Amino acid sequence: MSRTVLIIDDETSILDTVKAVLTDEGYKTTTARSGETGLASLESSLPDAILLDIWMPEMDGLEVLRRLRQDYPQIPVLMMSGHGTIETAVKATKLGAFDFIEKPLSLEKLLVLLKNAIISQDLSKENQALRQQVQKNKQMIGKSDVINHIRQLISRVAPTTGSVLITGENGTGKEIVAQSIHYQSNRATKPFIIVNCAAIPDELIESELFGHEKGAFTGATQQRRGKFDLAHCGTLFLDEIGDMSLKTQAKVLRILQEQKFERVGGSQTISVDVRVVAATNKDLKEEIKYGRFREDLFYRLNVIPFHVPPLRDRKEDILLLVEHFLKESANTHGRKIRPITKEGIAVLQAYPWPGNVRELKNFIERLMILTTEALDGTPITAAALLSHLEEENISESPSMRFSKEAALASPAQPLHAQSLKDARTEFEKDFILKTLKEHGGNVSKTANTLGIERSHLHKKIKSYGIDPAS
Repeated sequence: MSRTVLIIDDETSILDTVKAVLTDEGYKTTTARSGETGLASLESSLPDAILLDIWMPEMDGLEVLRRLRQDYPQIPVLMMSGHGTIETAVKATKLGAFDFIEKPLSLEKLLVLLKNAIISQDLSKENQALRQQVQKNKQMIGKSDVINHIRQLISRVAPTTGSVLITGENGTGKEIVAQSIHYQSNRATKPFIIVNCAAIPDELIESELFGHEKGAFTGATQQRRGKFDLAHCGTLFLDEIGDMSLKTQAKVLRILQEQKFERVGGSQTISVDVRVVAATNKDLKEEIKYGRFREDLFYRLNVIPFHVPPLRDRKEDILLLVEHFLKESANTHGRKIRPITKEGIAVLQAYPWPGNVRELKNFIERLMILTTEALDGTPITAAALLSHLEEENISESPSMRFSKEAALASPAQPLHAQSLKDARTEFEKDFILKTLKEHGGNVSKTANTLGIERSHLHKKIKSYGIDPAS
């Protein structure tokens, strides 16, 4: 694709020479003999780059540059001058010029700088597109009151620099909240660095966070920058901070207070500008009580508290999450999107999801991969879901039982089971009765609706003591 360059210069000879060279190199060019004319041309067409002379009558190049940075910040500008000084070059760079080249022009150097300017702009556009995609993929999904409240809180908190503490069970989406805060903040174009404090051994956590000097310890063969250093001007997400040692907590507290630190084995003080967002699945007040977490660090982090509720407390979001994961999995694995029956959604809403959103996502992906019906887009039935939920193999854990109040076939018919196995049996019997009633006791039609063989349904009817005729 041919790139377009706008050349703004009051010297006709410069315009003609540069235009001829760029045309030979495959560029499309437009020219303007004044700053006013150049700015006016942008109203109808935007170039990929601009070559701008500094010394021009009426409106000089620096004033044109100011207006370009204000109205068209995405276009790279190369400044040209026959009276160049270091002071002028520095001023142009501070105003946002990509680079500065002196007259008489070195055409070879000009072509290199122009190529680099366009490549830099392409990378910037690509990064922006990737950031937008990340933001899109990391949105909080749901319509429940609590999720709407979290979204509103994020929009208020993101533009500030206050420390954030996110609490919630594993798999609830704490990292998504942290990313949303970052990408809606003024630091969105800067790094978002993640540290899983629970996954790093105590003896390595300080090196991971603060970096180390060469020879600081056995195996430190070269200097290494730490996460705080890498997150400069951006956001550092300390996940599972409740698992951090007291010694490291003290150093993190100092950084939060002073925005300074030393690398392991070093003496040089390094200043950083980092916003810290922390998360934990632990009750930090309990950890403070037993001396496992510093109280002063807690209050330093807990400037803006967030709590992400478990999925079982926002069941109205399950349908939206399922639809999102079905589409995502279908696109990833080349499958057709399978709708879920109304009864199937009821099953998913009744299940407690101890692993929260992460477990639901993995369950839907497994369902799409392992079931052959996914190839033709066959709807997912309640019976199929119950069959796959049985493979979760968690009925022995009291914390993973179905809720006594969970209604499957109808909100008016609560389950009274005390385990997943009993709940499945209770639901299956009620569901068969309900479907038989809908089909007037017709076993064949009922089996077809349930997606099972007629003979298999007869066995279940007999085992549950159901009389189809009644």
